[in-house]
Amino acid sequence: MSGAERRQLTRHNLRTPLRFRSTGLAADKSEHFTEALNISRGGFYFASSAPLQVGAPIEVTLRMPKEVTGSQTEEIHCTARVVHVRNEAYGDGRIGFGAEIVNYSSVPVQERWMS
Repeated sequence: MSGAERRQLTRHNLRTPLRFRSTGLAADKSEHFTEALNISRGGFYFASSAPLQVGAPIEVTLRMPKEVTGSQTEEIHCTARVVHVRNEAYGDGRIGFGAEIVNYSSVPVQERWMS
């Protein structure tokens, strides 16, 4: 495709906290904390210094805003895969990544983070 918009779900330019861990075989298994810079029901865009590549599977916990859920803010745990890597680094050296949500579930109350 020649840069045409492929998203089928509304993308919201909202920042929301997320934490993730790469789950690939040779991946760095440490947990990373950042925020989604935009989000939809089907995916999100975030910046990180983690060494991720297109196709990389990740486990993510994030706050899904009410603008996305249509009702109330939800904490979700999901598996996702990196589908886009921004070629230019941000001023702080982080790289931007687009991720597609593969599946998700609500996070039990005791596992939610405080804010």
